[in-house]
Amino acid sequence: MVNTISKAIRAVATLSLVAAIALPASFADAQTRSQGGRDKGVYTPTIWVDPDGCEHWVMDDGAEGYMTPHTSRQGIPVCRRGNVCGVMNSDQFFATDSYRIHKAGKRRLANFFQTTGAVSYIITGHTDSRASDAYNMKLSYNRANAVAAIAAATGARIADVRGYGERMPVAANNSAHGMAKNRRVEIICIR
Repeated sequence: MVNTISKAIRAVATLSLVAAIALPASFADAQTRSQGGRDKGVYTPTIWVDPDGCEHWVMDDGAEGYMTPHTSRQGIPVCRRGNVCGVMNSDQFFATDSYRIHKAGKRRLANFFQTTGAVSYIITGHTDSRASDAYNMKLSYNRANAVAAIAAATGARIADVRGYGERMPVAANNSAHGMAKNRRVEIICIR
């Protein structure tokens, strides 16, 4: 029964990986035995997190595109789930139209990452709808990267950084209060 479930999880995870990540041929070829030894037998493990926060590892092991979820020592698949463990109101950390974090904000974030104790983090940036979609996408991504840089400086592992712009509002953008709620950076903890 466990073997059947394990195989099903591997199949779904492989399909998810193929759909989610398109690696350049040079990267994939450099990791495989199809190189005829030119990669000197070295392969690089890679970690990715699917959209629902499940962390997986990808490793070549001689089969191109081989991927499986984490497993326990007994071979049972383990999926590490993520949950939103921090929401930063952007107005408290960034000036309008900026992705530079104030000094006090940097200290607060560093303390957060040092005390949270997660295995890794996904950082997502969000904006209100006042500017163009392209501008908001760039600003939200830059703000998420600014937070990720502070996390990395504390030794935290960053699994992914994403900018969603105005595309995932938590409130209506028809009032100052709603727009303020939408200007945020979310920190997802992978435990």
